[in-house]
Amino acid sequence: MLREWSGLGYNRRARDLHRIARTHTSGLPRTVADLDALPGIGAYTSAAVACFAFDEPTAFADTNIRRVLGRAVLGRLATDGEAVALDARFRSRRQNARWHHALMDIGATICIAKAPRCDVCPIRGVCDYDGIETPPQRKQSPFAASDRRIRGAIVRQLAVSTRGVKVETLRRGIKDARVPRLVRALAREGLVEVSSGSVRLPAR
Repeated sequence: MLREWSGLGYNRRARDLHRIARTHTSGLPRTVADLDALPGIGAYTSAAVACFAFDEPTAFADTNIRRVLGRAVLGRLATDGEAVALDARFRSRRQNARWHHALMDIGATICIAKAPRCDVCPIRGVCDYDGIETPPQRKQSPFAASDRRIRGAIVRQLAVSTRGVKVETLRRGIKDARVPRLVRALAREGLVEVSSGSVRLPAR
């Protein structure tokens, strides 16, 4: 499974999708609470799926919704909690999916992060944004130095091997001292198997 998934994003997503498919053969649950209980599914994803797939009346916020609602009501980028609270306060009770699609579209095409097109914005008459952007509170660590890059490199090395690979061989090939620690983490998550000092991808 992970060989086919390689290059498509976080490997744990493949594992979680596989678990969900095996335990919910008749289809996904429809409520936010039941969706949130699925492996790898969090508050945002469960609410978004319930909204767009099942038209459930839910409140949630992605990056675009945070920016649009935050600028319009607070005059700045909203935090996750603030954006969800604003969404719950203002969202349409009858056309929930349409409301969220509209916010996402405005955020993606008009209320963009840099140089927003306020002159053509459909909500400019009620927007409190004055053009002064609040800087992000934190920056994501560069991908080149991240554990995620090394985890991906480990999985890619194993994906092209027909047999197990020694941890030391992986460390030398990837040239990073974090490999043994990250192999142990991947094994705990069920993404790799370790036996007699060799690492391999799970058979299924």
